Amino acid sequence: MTYEILDPRFKQLIIGHARLEKLHTGMRWAEGPVYVPAAKSLLWSDIPNNRLMRFDETDSSVSIFESPCGNQNGHTLDLQGRVIACEHSGRRVSRLEHDGRWTNLVDRFQGKRLNSPNDVVVKRDGSIWFTDPTYGIDSEYEGDAAESEIGSADVYRLDPETGEMTMVVNDLLRPNGLAFSPEEDLLYVVDTGVTHDPSCTPKIVAYTVAADGRSVSRKGIFSTMEAGLYDGFRVDRAGNIWTSAGDAVAIYAADGTMIGRIPVGETVANVTFGGAKRNRLYITAQTSLYSIYVNAHPYGW
Repeated sequence: MTYEILDPRFKQLIIGHARLEKLHTGMRWAEGPVYVPAAKSLLWSDIPNNRLMRFDETDSSVSIFESPCGNQNGHTLDLQGRVIACEHSGRRVSRLEHDGRWTNLVDRFQGKRLNSPNDVVVKRDGSIWFTDPTYGIDSEYEGDAAESEIGSADVYRLDPETGEMTMVVNDLLRPNGLAFSPEEDLLYVVDTGVTHDPSCTPKIVAYTVAADGRSVSRKGIFSTMEAGLYDGFRVDRAGNIWTSAGDAVAIYAADGTMIGRIPVGETVANVTFGGAKRNRLYITAQTSLYSIYVNAHPYGW
């Protein structure tokens, strides 16, 4: 089964004859996909193997783009098309410059080392928003085991021009994936705190963005998961959320209704839109990279 249609609205977002394609396998934990239009390529992380992978859309070839890579996890592009990366073992947010050098953007908050930046998004004003749970320092598997210097797991906003960084969310146990609504008046953040506290329900929480775009206030829980976890996700230009959800991609309308699922068969970690028309949904799922063409596009495209 390619699709599970739970609401008629989902029918408008899919292509009936499009099928899920497995593009590559052999990773230990595939994560952090980002589409780089100028290179017609997708980059994604194989975190335990400490390597950044590349899928070339022109010939479907796969190669190692960078290794070692600081056990990178989540990625995005900034307004200049540069790759922004969250590094577990580097315990920093870095940027791939046009000349191929990696630049450290931030590795500390108030003088204390970050935990292990996990996922990242860039707002239209150029500010960089990222989550900082402890998964990269919890063990030696996805980074280097260490004690948290900050003592909490939070969400931050970084101004890359001034270096100013502020904590914007501090009420989640393990903030993970994050994304803005198309109008950027809402920030959605996943909480995967159940990995550390069984009483923490897996959820996506919505926050109202302040008028100046520099802070947020909690609006409420957008959705919860009964089995499995949310992780990384993206928002399309209609405001629908395409999110990892256990062994599938779940699609939620902006009102919080799950309208459909795309079963994958492996634990889904993250998704992103790519392709020349940005209608190719790339899916990183445990050991493999998948894709499927959909009738949706990311906001801003």
